[in-house]
Amino acid sequence: MKQILLFVLLNLLSIQLYGQSPYFKPTEDPKPNGNVWVKVESLSDEFDGKSLNVSKWQKEPIGNGWIWDGRPPGLFKADNVKVKHGKLNVTVSKLDAPLRKHGDIYTHQGGIVRAINPGNVGWYFECKMKANSTVMSSTFWLMSKYHCEKKQELDIQECVGRVTTKTEEWAKEWDQIFHSNAIHRKTKCHPVSERDQNFVITETKNHEKFYIYGAWWKSSKEIVCFLNGTYVYTLYPTVEWDLPAYIHMAIETYDWNPIPDDGGLIESGTWSERTTQYEWVRTWKLD
Repeated sequence: MKQILLFVLLNLLSIQLYGQSPYFKPTEDPKPNGNVWVKVESLSDEFDGKSLNVSKWQKEPIGNGWIWDGRPPGLFKADNVKVKHGKLNVTVSKLDAPLRKHGDIYTHQGGIVRAINPGNVGWYFECKMKANSTVMSSTFWLMSKYHCEKKQELDIQECVGRVTTKTEEWAKEWDQIFHSNAIHRKTKCHPVSERDQNFVITETKNHEKFYIYGAWWKSSKEIVCFLNGTYVYTLYPTVEWDLPAYIHMAIETYDWNPIPDDGGLIESGTWSERTTQYEWVRTWKLD
């Protein structure tokens, strides 16, 4: 009886503590001695309500300084973003009819969710995500707003649900991958695009289970990446990564992993197969 009681108490304690600090396996927490992690509530969400918290997130593709509608043929539409069953869900499908917008033709649809508030150097960003099963992406990343000297992107995780026979050879593992990029995008003031990237192969296909993807923006020159609470690699940006940056969760199409002629699971799949699910997003800073 005492053993059962102890087991129950330990489980209750673990439930209470879970979410009170970043998810790290024992001995993996990189925080300096004497520091503690403090949650940044404005950039954290358990998605346990009935609708998206608009004080934290934006699902409209255009607005607040953002002007990206999606990469053709995949159009971002706010209607595809739903909060239900304790998760943020972004569902892909075929448009009722092809749509021409700004000279581009869109035939399919996904979605994008952006943070209202920016994150900063020294913070830790993590999410628990299950990819959709289609050729479209599932992502978790940071982007700075346009600045002529710098436009910075940190892809903490970028994958697809499945690859096709037409997929570029270098991307054949992108349906079973933890892949990260630290990118300086080309601007008028800085006409060269630069990046540092790394990846590891995951235990299963990304769409088969939830994974916890995390990155500690340790400094302007060092970004430390974690998979399921375990350190995997460090990125070293070639240009100092120091501008405030906004969380993005985008479900998009890639020209190197094109939609198959029959539409694949984007058109024939179940809701679960066509949906990227985020169980939570959490952001932390050191104190």
